[in-house]
Amino acid sequence: MLLDPRGPRFAAALTTVVLAVALITGSGLLVLAQALVFAISAATPRLGPYGLIYRALVAPRLRPPAELEPAAPVRFAQLVGLAFAAAGAVGYLAGVPVLGPVATGAALAAAFLNAAFALCLGCESYLALRRLTGRPLAARVPAGRR
Repeated sequence: MLLDPRGPRFAAALTTVVLAVALITGSGLLVLAQALVFAISAATPRLGPYGLIYRALVAPRLRPPAELEPAAPVRFAQLVGLAFAAAGAVGYLAGVPVLGPVATGAALAAAFLNAAFALCLGCESYLALRRLTGRPLAARVPAGRR
């Protein structure tokens, strides 16, 4: 499956806002909600809540993408985000004073890098792992080649 790379970047922007608010307020429930978004998006990228918003409200107003990206790196990135958000939620909700803000801050930093600079750390990690195992994968393909 191939994705419009602007969708995950839009999702990263929303994630950045949600995690920044969670970090400012110390809301473990908000971090938990973001963890659920990561879980849904990792399991079914086409049904991720932020992706649905992107496709319904944003994509129709844009030109078709020039390039598409494989879903596997995005799914991996969502799993990494899930791990950090889950750790952050556990930290906040279980009263572990350092774990909540540190894990949430790490997820926030990764989301911000993707939203602001199109640098998906989870995606890049996935692609690096594929190269190390001798199974490289192209990061992007022209939209006309499916």
